[in-house]
Amino acid sequence: MSPKILVADDEPNIVISLEYLLKREGYIVMIARDGEEALAVIRREQPDLVLLDVMMPKKSGFEVCQEVRTDDALQNTKILMLTAKGRDTDVVKGMALGADAYMTKPFSTKDLVQKVANLLGAA
Repeated sequence: MSPKILVADDEPNIVISLEYLLKREGYIVMIARDGEEALAVIRREQPDLVLLDVMMPKKSGFEVCQEVRTDDALQNTKILMLTAKGRDTDVVKGMALGADAYMTKPFSTKDLVQKVANLLGAA
């Protein structure tokens, strides 16, 4: 069974490119365009990995990450924060809230594919 990945981002161009890239790598890809939708999909589908944008409508990626980490049923869900917020304080906050990894935009697709493979390989 191919790993399931949720792409949670409100930027359509990023969603389209990530969906294409990840499907090409053989993953099952789901989409959420805001934080509330992301939480609903995570609870319903229990993806193996969430690519989570920090700045989204309704709930931020930080809030989504925190809620996932406090839900025992979702403890195995890996979270990769993808964000334009690359300051050290943002990275520290994301990791403190339980993110497994953090990548700043813009990122190279090669690096992203490698990071995803590493996170899922460790699962």
